[in-house]
Amino acid sequence: MIRITELSLPLDHPPEALRHEVVGRLAIADDALLSMTVFKRSYDARKKNSEIKFVYIVDVEVRDEASVLSRFNADPHVKPAPDTHYYPVASAPTELTDRPVIIGFGPCGLFAALTLAQMGFKPIVLERGKEVRARTKDTWALWRKHTLTPESNVQFGEGGAGLFSDGKLYSQIKDPKFYGRKVMHEFVRAGAPDEILYVSKPHIGTFRLTGVVAAMREEIKALGGEVRFQSKVTNLLVDQGQVQGVALADGTEIQSRHVVLALGHSARDTFRMLHERGVFVEAKPFAIGFRVEHPQSLIDRARLGKYAGHPELGAADYKLVYHANNGRAVYSFCMCPGGTVVAATSEPERVVTNGMSQYSRNERNANAGIVVGINPEQDFPGGPLAGVALQEQLESQAFVLGGRDYCAPGQLVGDFIVGRPSTAWGEVEPSYKPGVNLGDLAPSLPGYAIEAIREALPAFGKQIRGFDRDDAVLTGVETRTSSPVRITRDRDSLQSLNTRGLYPAGEGAGYAGGILSAGVDGIKVAEAVALSILADHVSVR
Repeated sequence: MIRITELSLPLDHPPEALRHEVVGRLAIADDALLSMTVFKRSYDARKKNSEIKFVYIVDVEVRDEASVLSRFNADPHVKPAPDTHYYPVASAPTELTDRPVIIGFGPCGLFAALTLAQMGFKPIVLERGKEVRARTKDTWALWRKHTLTPESNVQFGEGGAGLFSDGKLYSQIKDPKFYGRKVMHEFVRAGAPDEILYVSKPHIGTFRLTGVVAAMREEIKALGGEVRFQSKVTNLLVDQGQVQGVALADGTEIQSRHVVLALGHSARDTFRMLHERGVFVEAKPFAIGFRVEHPQSLIDRARLGKYAGHPELGAADYKLVYHANNGRAVYSFCMCPGGTVVAATSEPERVVTNGMSQYSRNERNANAGIVVGINPEQDFPGGPLAGVALQEQLESQAFVLGGRDYCAPGQLVGDFIVGRPSTAWGEVEPSYKPGVNLGDLAPSLPGYAIEAIREALPAFGKQIRGFDRDDAVLTGVETRTSSPVRITRDRDSLQSLNTRGLYPAGEGAGYAGGILSAGVDGIKVAEAVALSILADHVSVR
């Protein structure tokens, strides 16, 4: 197989044009091209008014491959294609005496369970929330009726926090073994659109993800695994530094010497339990800020110029960074084209925002987090759980500022920049449900964050014209950008530094930041668990 990179074609090229381009590029006869697969398709829109073209990476099978590669030996854009297939590292023994337990069924727990099930290890998944359909109903109850279910919401339940998001499937992690490719293939097998395998910034969207996640759960069960919903882990069973199992809220105990902690970033009660049990936990940096909303058409024009609205490009996104004079980094986070701002709290009398898009990305507004990076030493000293306490404090204050009914506090960008409370909406209507109460956002974050964001917004307006328009909407608060803790693990075994058999994984443990990276980490941890179980099995024999 040969990989060709940097193949450029116009946006509106006919389907056969790519084949013609490949044949011409390799200088071969058409019938010598046996097969062709698009590995990646992207575009570059950094120069707003220049011609935008699709840029392809294509894997091809040709006759006399060795001869073709020999002719292009010095060409960096024609090389042997890497093997991106996934190969299991183990197969479960016939007599499986220790079934692995996975705590959490978000993207990390999902792929840890699926990978272990495919290798025959019959994992037991414990998810504190509900299955995806019931969870969706509970989430809508908060958005429409101001009714929160603490164990079933945007944060907790089948699919994890990634379910109610943009469904982004791209990441900047290093992935030399192409685990990310397995994540994509498994999603497609479960019903996701084929295009996620090759577009440069793939996404699925919430409504499609619900069906995909449910299908993957059924495969895990068909392979001998178990998925137990409304099964909250309240204690870790440890003997002389070795995990022995877990205890549930209903008093049930499950024995296992291999426990995967696939927690989400909002499992604060579990973080506290682990700390009390002596598991090594440390504070880590995260970010706090607001959600900002603009008309999607404004972002399209600013990013795509004359190509705004082109059906092949869809809704445009952006990525912004600014370094404020007070030393703070302000940046856009989890940008959701054509999406909505959603209520994402999991705790009573607290308000948290997040962003979400459907697959179509055709809602009126674009939204993104505009957040300020903070760190333990400077901003929340006081132990490994000090960041959790800060999040809780800010979310409780947002609940009060929003009116104490899960409405969120909001302010227009123009008013926020000059420090004036907002009293009336402009053209931009907020999408957050249950609703937004206008006022002054200054009391909702520490002074250093307010100062940095006020300075950053006009600077962002120079990069994207209209970003700092007076009637753009800020909605508070965004506090759960990532986990405030790291449940630190050994680099080689992937086990907790001081608790053998415990495998911290994914976003909640501080080892991922999004669906794709969490899925990849789940696969890595599943492999480590499988190899450890096999080693134990051999030593017992």
